[in-house]
Amino acid sequence: MGSKGLEHQSSQGREGPDHPDRAAIVDLGSNSVRLVVFEGITRNPVPIFNEKATLRLGKGLQATGKLNEEGVVAAMDVLARFHTIARSMNASPFEVLATAAVRDASNGPDFVRAVQEQMPDVPIRVLSGEEEADYSATGVLCGIPDAEGLVADIGGGSLELIRVADGKHHEAITLPLGVIRLGDRALGDPEAAARIVAEDLAQVPWLAAVRGKPLYLVGGAFRALARLQIARTGYPLNIVHLYSLAAAEGYEMAGWLLKSPRRTLEKLSSISRRRLDDVPFAATVLDGLQKATEPSSFTFSVDGLREGWYMRKVAASVAAEDPCVALANEMSGRLSRSRRLAEKLVEWTAPVFEGETGASAALRRISCLLSDIGSYDHPEYRASQTYLRVLRTHGVGLDHTARAFIAMTLAIRYEADPSDPLLEPSRNLLSRDLLATALKLGLTLRLAYTLCGGTATLLKGTALSVDGGLLVLELMTEEGRVLGGSVRRRLERLGEVAGLEVVMREGRS
Repeated sequence: MGSKGLEHQSSQGREGPDHPDRAAIVDLGSNSVRLVVFEGITRNPVPIFNEKATLRLGKGLQATGKLNEEGVVAAMDVLARFHTIARSMNASPFEVLATAAVRDASNGPDFVRAVQEQMPDVPIRVLSGEEEADYSATGVLCGIPDAEGLVADIGGGSLELIRVADGKHHEAITLPLGVIRLGDRALGDPEAAARIVAEDLAQVPWLAAVRGKPLYLVGGAFRALARLQIARTGYPLNIVHLYSLAAAEGYEMAGWLLKSPRRTLEKLSSISRRRLDDVPFAATVLDGLQKATEPSSFTFSVDGLREGWYMRKVAASVAAEDPCVALANEMSGRLSRSRRLAEKLVEWTAPVFEGETGASAALRRISCLLSDIGSYDHPEYRASQTYLRVLRTHGVGLDHTARAFIAMTLAIRYEADPSDPLLEPSRNLLSRDLLATALKLGLTLRLAYTLCGGTATLLKGTALSVDGGLLVLELMTEEGRVLGGSVRRRLERLGEVAGLEVVMREGRS
């Protein structure tokens, strides 16, 4: 492209006034302030800018009743920068949401007025505890629509507890158990902190309703715990969002964190010094929660207040969509040759998986929808590129099992060797049965694409079925021209994995 073309591209580029919708939120918390800019109106919030500054506005609030003076001064510079960035990116709506420290401090109103002078065209809202809980719960439900249990969102100044069920939140409470405030209340003593946590949680009457249910953990201090556990255990996927632990694993993690010296934790992860300061108090809160509610599992959610704001303020029109299906449709529309074929494959592959569970059927559907997203990649790298693209994509509803299953399926569809070292994360994360299903589905999709060349028209003249111990490939007479050695080889390979003899029949009516 010549220089004129580059000039034209620059002048008409992504920063122009007719760029697709962008929305921005500043989350002004007790520990940190963060600007997130989202692009578009989509079921999966897409952050295109995300920057945090640690201000610790809530430091000393317990003793003084006021915001930390150094944090207030630093906030003005940080917010001026964030204001310039969001406006230059044409973000609208653009709002500042302030939480516990500003809400509770005696000089909170003065601080808000100073911020308003700095950002005169931006709405600044000081959230009540109930509003904060509402946004946090909506953020969790954004990625886990069927969540049922307790959401615990920890900040620097407060801990929000929300009961979720049936796609909405119910009881909620704000407690002064944020990591900074808890440390101040306990005078830095972890044992005193444990007593304070137990006493505060004992005053929440409805916690009995979530006993034995999953616990969903939100907030930077809880995310730090997850990162330490991921590093400690050599977990094969460095993604905190929807990282889950069984009950026994979660209990053991909390105990390990409470007894581990700081030097041990420093060696495990690149977590900041300030965040490491918070670890003992975050672990104390987690330990108190697990003792009070005996959760069946622990799931960490990166989505919280900011994503909840986005879903309520920007993307309410698409909130009812399934997040995984919405992501698959978006990626398929952008990267595949034919969306119509993707939908047809869901039906075409079904006979090979008779008797599958609802969860397995959902994984198969998403795999089919994404099955052609490597079509424009270099042939030598289609399998690896597609595998990593799925495993590491930003998708709020994809738990780690789904990522591992779909990525493995599509790698096989693109002719990867199942023993390839690249696929080790999937082999570690999936059960033996799910690995076998991924292999079978990948081979089924490989056969389908060999038959149809990526066109729905040619697939229409073919069908797979299971007849007793036979795997039958049927073709209309006029579609017999798609037969060849590669078709037979791939049918035989699928039959071998499925434990079925194979046969090809022509003349299907």
